[in-house]
Amino acid sequence: MYEILLVIYLIVALALIGFVLIQQGKGADMGSSFGAGASATVFGSSGAGNFMTKTTTLLATVFFVLSIVLGNLTAGQIKKTDEWENLQAAPAVETVSEAANEVPVEEPKSTNPDVPN
Repeated sequence: MYEILLVIYLIVALALIGFVLIQQGKGADMGSSFGAGASATVFGSSGAGNFMTKTTTLLATVFFVLSIVLGNLTAGQIKKTDEWENLQAAPAVETVSEAANEVPVEEPKSTNPDVPN
């Protein structure tokens, strides 16, 4: 389920990018109103704005809804690996409590008369 939603999410994101790049800016409307050939376009002189705007709005809404759904699914997943499992091969470190439980070993006394005991 998660993988399917992720693929749909990526397709919607690419389609949204494409529709935003295809749209004309606000300044292009003035040139088309003076007969720059806007009536010969695929969507007609006024249909392009409505179709493109509605499609972009729909894609943006689907994008944000999928973002929230995928975020909730990701937050609910249990981690399959634990970070602490990788540290088990590390050498053990002696803690203070382990050192306190050990019996101190007396060092042998020096036989050298110059070294004090």
